[in-house]
Amino acid sequence: MPPGATPVRGRSLRSTISSSGELRLHLAEAELPEPAGTEVMVAVEASPINPSDLGVLLGAVSPAALSPDGADLVGAVPQEALPLYRDRLDKPLPVGNEGAGTVVAAGPQAAEMIGRRVATFGGSMWADYRVADAAAVVELPDDVSTVEGAALFVNPLTALSMVETMRAEGHSALVHTAAASNLGLMLVRICAADGVGLVNVVRRPEQVEALRELGAAYVVDSSQPDFADRLTEAVRETGATLAFDAIGGGSLASDILNAMERAQPPLPSYTPYGTTVLKQVYIYGSLDFSPTVIDRRFGLTWSVGGYLLTNALGRLGGEAAGRMRARVLAEAKTTFASRYARTIGLAGVLEPENLAVFARRSTGTKHLVDPSSDRPA
Repeated sequence: MPPGATPVRGRSLRSTISSSGELRLHLAEAELPEPAGTEVMVAVEASPINPSDLGVLLGAVSPAALSPDGADLVGAVPQEALPLYRDRLDKPLPVGNEGAGTVVAAGPQAAEMIGRRVATFGGSMWADYRVADAAAVVELPDDVSTVEGAALFVNPLTALSMVETMRAEGHSALVHTAAASNLGLMLVRICAADGVGLVNVVRRPEQVEALRELGAAYVVDSSQPDFADRLTEAVRETGATLAFDAIGGGSLASDILNAMERAQPPLPSYTPYGTTVLKQVYIYGSLDFSPTVIDRRFGLTWSVGGYLLTNALGRLGGEAAGRMRARVLAEAKTTFASRYARTIGLAGVLEPENLAVFARRSTGTKHLVDPSSDRPA
């Protein structure tokens, strides 16, 4: 294709939940628009598979419940879950929050971008091509590969926003669950560099060792019988009163709040309302889809809420967001480096065996989508 010429057609992975409750995953091929004004067209070459992508891709359907229908995969959304998807019914949603690639065409006011490698964020990245405004893409430095640049938004900015939120809300240390994840490793590096106390909660003994080798000072394993005592001691030593929970379901948020209460110094006189120190847990993931169980043994000065990166950036403001983006670019090869178990083509997302692996959301199974690897000539 000549430089600056607009590709004629492209594929995009779509997820559709119908009003009748059918989930259909398919590759849609369509005519591509000519970039206008300051728009650029990016040939996508790398896009990570994040848990937030899987929520759009699969909804409440297990990969094991999907079956082939020609080139598509189909499954049934449980009827009790269907009301949750009211606003997306019968709409073929694009998937893929972030990624990187090369600008292959541009509008007249962004023609100088053609040929440059860029990263972008905002959806529709599991596609051959992505059209975005030039202001919404970040040019990658020469020493940052396209793969390294593919994941410079969701996990890095989320991890940095946690520390910024901690400071903005008057806390001094953090608790983080699912701490052996890619995001968790980034948070360990950030807190070590910034001198922030961090309690890392993991679910397996080997994850404890991996984080300690990375330099994490406090790592507790929720699978151990003395978890509650170890968590309380780590919270006491760090002074953590703020937690970010990627699990969502079960009693872990409650366990953390109880540990925060037990870690406080004894009150000079008894009160049924507990300590007056605010204990806050933000749930930002759903690795466990079961109900969140709160066993309240920590008085009345506490809160549990949801945490979303875009909302957090809005609260923190433009100056903080700009500072975070600059740090991510400067530390792309160190603090914010991501590891991938495997790279697959765009069509590979629709292979049931691949879906089964990355839908488990297990540590060490993060996949990268490279549409260029199976893009039609």
